[in-house]
Amino acid sequence: MSAGANRKMSTTATRRLKQDYLRIRKEPVPYICAEPLPSDILEWHFIVRGPEKTPYEGGYYHGKLIFPQDFPFKPPSIYMITPNGRFMCNTRLCLSISDFHPDTWNPAWSVSTILTALLSFMVENIPTLGSIETSDFTVCRLKAQTYSAECIGCTYYGAPREEIKVKQRTQKELSVGIQPCWAPDLRPRDEDVGVLPHNGHVARRPPARHQPKLGGALANMCVIAGLVVCVYTVRFVLHHIGQD
Repeated sequence: MSAGANRKMSTTATRRLKQDYLRIRKEPVPYICAEPLPSDILEWHFIVRGPEKTPYEGGYYHGKLIFPQDFPFKPPSIYMITPNGRFMCNTRLCLSISDFHPDTWNPAWSVSTILTALLSFMVENIPTLGSIETSDFTVCRLKAQTYSAECIGCTYYGAPREEIKVKQRTQKELSVGIQPCWAPDLRPRDEDVGVLPHNGHVARRPPARHQPKLGGALANMCVIAGLVVCVYTVRFVLHHIGQD
């Protein structure tokens, strides 16, 4: 292919991806934030928020799309970066919307279509090349690690950036036994129960409030008992002095 044809293909891809980006900004894909890198519109990074009522609920899963210069006539490569228990990390995923199956690709499909289909594959258990089978327990354990997973060289976090920071702070507080600012009664929220830090051990909950009260009650009982003993001792001594 001539250099002129390559430039024309690249221009077509750039124009189409800009249109898709404007469409995503206007109509965001549910549970997904996505943006191209500032330095390369052919490389998009995205974050999937785990949907409710799935093992991924509460997690943040980072991935990327690598578009060819002749997009939309050829499909992109799809990678997951964050460990998730469903897809292998940093491996081209074999999906009907990826470059593994150019014969099934439809040039009318947009970036929104690709991301929506990816989310559908993620929450289903249909086996495919690049997918793995894990238990819900493992998925939940990996979910706790998504709060600190990063893509080397990528500064994109999009809208979930502040949410991830809050999760990171909460996870750190639980791992060291510090009372989280969101739990004045020292009880974690339902979605934070069972969170595991990176070392794989269950985060220790802070001690309950009633423990200091129990210790104070025992101390008061000891003081009262001591006073009773003193009173009886004095009465005993006075009684003997009176007899003498």
